[in-house]
Amino acid sequence: MSNAPLLVLLAAAAIWPFGRDRDREKPVEPTGTIKDLERATVEVDTQAPIVGSEAKAMESYRLFLDVASDDPVLKAEAMRRLADLQLETADAEELATNLQALGTLGSTIEMYEQLLTSYPNYAKNDLVLYQLARAYEAEGRIDESLATLDRLIEEYPRTAHLDEAQFRRGETLFVQKRYGESERAYAYVVGVGESSAFYEQSLYKHGWALFKQQEYDESLTSFFALLDRQLGTDNDASGDRDPAVLYSAMGRAQQELVDDTFRVLSIGFSYLDGPESISRHFNRRGARPYSFIAYTNLGDLYLEQERYQDAADAYHAFVELDPYHAKAPLLQVEVIEAFKKGAFADLVLEGKESFVETYGPGSPYWQRFTFEQQPEVVAHLKSNVTDLAAYHHAQAQATRDADEYAAAARWYRTYLQSFPDDANAGATNFLLAEVLYESGSFRDAAFEYERTAYAYPFHDTAGEAGYAALLAYAKHEEQLTGAPRAEWHRRGIDSALKFAETYPAHAEAGTVQTDAAEKLFALGEFRRARDVGRQVVARVPPVEPALQRTAWTVVAHSEFDLADFAAAETAYLQLAAFVPVGDPERGEITERIASSIYKQGEQARTAGQLGAAVDHFLRVGQAAPASQVRATAQYDAGAALIQMGDWQRATSVLEDFRTAFPDHALAADVTTKLAVAYVEAGNSARAAGEFERIADGDGPVEVRREALWRSAELYETTGQGAAAAAAFGRFVYRYPSPVAEAVEARQKLIDMSGAAGNHAERARWMRDLVAADAAAGAERTDRT
Repeated sequence: MSNAPLLVLLAAAAIWPFGRDRDREKPVEPTGTIKDLERATVEVDTQAPIVGSEAKAMESYRLFLDVASDDPVLKAEAMRRLADLQLETADAEELATNLQALGTLGSTIEMYEQLLTSYPNYAKNDLVLYQLARAYEAEGRIDESLATLDRLIEEYPRTAHLDEAQFRRGETLFVQKRYGESERAYAYVVGVGESSAFYEQSLYKHGWALFKQQEYDESLTSFFALLDRQLGTDNDASGDRDPAVLYSAMGRAQQELVDDTFRVLSIGFSYLDGPESISRHFNRRGARPYSFIAYTNLGDLYLEQERYQDAADAYHAFVELDPYHAKAPLLQVEVIEAFKKGAFADLVLEGKESFVETYGPGSPYWQRFTFEQQPEVVAHLKSNVTDLAAYHHAQAQATRDADEYAAAARWYRTYLQSFPDDANAGATNFLLAEVLYESGSFRDAAFEYERTAYAYPFHDTAGEAGYAALLAYAKHEEQLTGAPRAEWHRRGIDSALKFAETYPAHAEAGTVQTDAAEKLFALGEFRRARDVGRQVVARVPPVEPALQRTAWTVVAHSEFDLADFAAAETAYLQLAAFVPVGDPERGEITERIASSIYKQGEQARTAGQLGAAVDHFLRVGQAAPASQVRATAQYDAGAALIQMGDWQRATSVLEDFRTAFPDHALAADVTTKLAVAYVEAGNSARAAGEFERIADGDGPVEVRREALWRSAELYETTGQGAAAAAAFGRFVYRYPSPVAEAVEARQKLIDMSGAAGNHAERARWMRDLVAADAAAGAERTDRT
């Protein structure tokens, strides 16, 4: 036997909606054509599978008929059941492995026909006609099947199978493209309502029958009635009644039916007035929770047809209808995407601006929902704000237009105000600062750079922002004068210190920190300058030598100005290591070292620590023998030793001073101190010589006169008669007045001449004394 009848039977079983085992079907992959949509079906299970052995049951009915029962009712029932079983056997899945069953189909039809003929009054002839129609179709005798269904409807208008028969007629008529008749057949089942197992299938096919007759507007009622059943009608539905939840809970075939229904609706609306048709329908029937899908699918259809403006209009129609619906922002996104695909750049920009203005934080939309409820909308909001800011920023860089810079800054600020805790907030804040800097708003740029660097968790541009803030500070400072400039300068230093502290590993941190130390020193803030400078030289890894040199300079100068001269000395010695011999600053540093040591001596002297003072003063000559302060230091050392009564050391130090600095301004004073020291040390001979130096010096007359007399006396007491006589003689000639002292000097000379046996010299000084007394006038006394 040929396989062709088998294929026909299998094909017929596949489209027969009443008795097939749908649980064993493989779903058909959806396609996008109208033909595909026409073939969509609703699952209908009209009878449970037969349990037991059909073969045994048929054998029993055959035996019963062979016995030829005299009861016509029983015989008719047996014939019907045998024919039904034979038909079921032909329609069962096991038919594929039992080709012999094909031979029973003809006898089945004959059996139904014989039953109708032999028992015209049989109570179940309506069921016989239904099964006969089914058997005809299974054998491909479509016209006879349809005629049988027509007879069933006409003869048994109250049959329980009437809705099934009408639906079956509708299916056959639809396949024969007799759409008007099929529409009426489906309409009957729709009229039966939800009690019919074929109600939903009939709604779908009724809509299609009208669609095929180009009754697009009329077809909407059936299609939307089907969607109402599948997705609900409560526009405020949520939870388990939400259309998305209902859809996700559907089986694949049911989902495909919903998809196909929306698809044919979209085609119908495209044949009508597009989105206006959708709006008219819902205005008449009321909004539905799935309304947005109708607009979305129509827009999608237009996109497939590359009708980009129409697509955007379709999406936007829903936004206009219900702008604060949960899904409205997503349709506005589709508007933007449609413009983008159509390369309508200006409209894309307008669409993004409209989206942000309509759905930005603070809009009525967010009075209905939270960010947590609508993460997809939030993501689009972020994306659109970012795109707008980036667009205007790029335009500003290309044109240098102030309005473009302002627009970019506005959108960056919108993002930050809307999403202050977003992971990208730091990077966005950096871009805001960049826009402000590029537009010349250096003050605001500095603040935004600082916010970027320090107000967010660490991010990729944080360190760069901290450094850029310093550049903005410098730029704005150039625009200021007077007190505002000074205040801004200090703020810039504070920002620099914060940058170095927060981002110590940044490539510019060492340079910035060093510069801040210099600026603090220039402002006279020596403690801060010193502390910052020490931070620079303590950095690990160390900064480059030039920066270390600068930092040690700040530290040393600051310590000196803070009167911490010991620390200053140490710092200058550290600094010296970075200043090579021959460098112009080398001499200055040496002088600073000497000054620091000398100052330590002064401090010790003031504190009464004369021994320590002497050590420091003498250390100057050791540390910096060529320094300008060395002479003063050595002099002060001698003076301190005298004050201490250390005459031996004092004379040694002062003699060294005289040797090293013979022409120094303090040389005369050194002689005086040496004279005192020698006297106190008991070295009158050396003291006499020092007093003579004083007498021969350029000091005040009284000092010189007194020194000469003292010198003469010391010469006399040490047995240096000639030196003493010479000194007294000089005294007489240099200082004839006051007369009394000059007379006393002459008397000394008379006595010394007499003692020496020089009578002529004694007589000369006696005559001179008499003459001096005679000429003394008012100064004459009994003594003279």
